[in-house]
Amino acid sequence: MPQRTILLTGASDGIGAAAARQLAERGHRLLLVGRSAEKTATVARELGAEHFVADFARLDDVRALAHDVRRATDRIDVLANNAGAILGRRTLTADGNEATLQVNHLAPFLLTQLLLPTLQAGEGIVVNTASSAARRLARFDIDDLQGARSYSPNRAYGNAKLANILHARGLQSRYGDAGISAVAFDPGNVRTGFGTGSSSLLRVIWRTPLSRLLLVSPEQGGTTLIFFADGTPGTTWQPGTFYTERYPATADQTNPLVHADAAVDALWERSEALVARSA
Repeated sequence: MPQRTILLTGASDGIGAAAARQLAERGHRLLLVGRSAEKTATVARELGAEHFVADFARLDDVRALAHDVRRATDRIDVLANNAGAILGRRTLTADGNEATLQVNHLAPFLLTQLLLPTLQAGEGIVVNTASSAARRLARFDIDDLQGARSYSPNRAYGNAKLANILHARGLQSRYGDAGISAVAFDPGNVRTGFGTGSSSLLRVIWRTPLSRLLLVSPEQGGTTLIFFADGTPGTTWQPGTFYTERYPATADQTNPLVHADAAVDALWERSEALVARSA
């Protein structure tokens, strides 16, 4: 496999750091993004990778990140939108958006849009890390994306993960003919510190010995991400598809809205408006 330039968000720990270590062994050029300057720099030094720091709760950080990435490279072969979080009580970011929606969806949506020319100069692969929460927890209301009328940490996270899938479908339908290949996948329930700062009851599983029985390791989750990042669209995996680990999700594994073109289009238009509002 020829060397690829891979931009990987959420790379300071968990699935992202595990995937970065495996991708480095394959000789790829890695551009690692994390929220913690110290943790991201530590992983980058270990791997001889380049790194950037951005807090996805601030869309100006995302704009600065895109600017810095474009200065560092004239092509991106793979953008892995892997950063994400399940949060606690409803809070608004400085941009005026519900924090779970912004960190998990609006920030990667904006980053992808800003980097489209750089992706089109490369192989143009976009990989969104989603979750089965899109089926189990989502109660998607395009008119209440911010959870102002009805909010819970689990519902907000499920809706945001559904948005990751709809985003990949929207990318494929809009830019597939221009050379972009987009996919979303559920890595399985991965044993990381992901839910530590959340008020969600899901954090109980992540914090207890049950995690070793019920959750897969970050290395396994990272290997699944690599299946897409280091694969060949149209051969290894099919663009515009949602996968459960390495297999196309079946009807009982995904939210019915995944296949609703109207939901894809409505979310795209609303997302464009929300990121433009904060510019």
